[in-house]
Amino acid sequence: MRSGAGLRWTVVVGCLAVAISAGVLTACGADPDAITSTLPTTAPARPPGQVEDFKATATDFPNIHDMTQVRGFFVDNRLGHLDEAVAMAKANKGGVYPVGTILQLVPQEVMVKRRKGWNAATKDWEFFFLDVDANGSEIVTRGADEVVNRFGGNCASCHEQAQAKYDMVCENDHGCDPLPIDHTVIEAIQQADPRRLTPSS
Repeated sequence: MRSGAGLRWTVVVGCLAVAISAGVLTACGADPDAITSTLPTTAPARPPGQVEDFKATATDFPNIHDMTQVRGFFVDNRLGHLDEAVAMAKANKGGVYPVGTILQLVPQEVMVKRRKGWNAATKDWEFFFLDVDANGSEIVTRGADEVVNRFGGNCASCHEQAQAKYDMVCENDHGCDPLPIDHTVIEAIQQADPRRLTPSS
């Protein structure tokens, strides 16, 4: 793992499948999507009949510490549903996350909730693998159940082990295989996020 100006930051842990000490897993992925458009952080009111969706771009992935921390993972929502997403994560009782939810355990791996019907196999989650440095994020791969990360791990196959009620989100008691690293390593990776924090308003 390296961080610093001009250096790419790499975590060689593959598609993280589950969090130890109640972390969430995020992953990686290639883009199967052809019918949606990018929405701003605060989405305008939708015209009648338009389905709510969120197609993330690299700028939607800031330092994880700009997100809301819940236990050992981080939550955001780009469509104005942050309170709902955080409440669901905190309750840890299951349910379907709202469209636009972004979940991360570590800086390089992300899962984003897309529109209903986007991909039934992944319960409408899109997976991302990022390169991150002091200048921000770059999307390396994105996609759904066909996504294999640079280490050969299929992201969706890890997450689909979660009990059905948890909407493919892995934590240490959700039914997913444990991660090959412990919580102290995960915390160190989180703290080493090289992206600049957003200044407090």
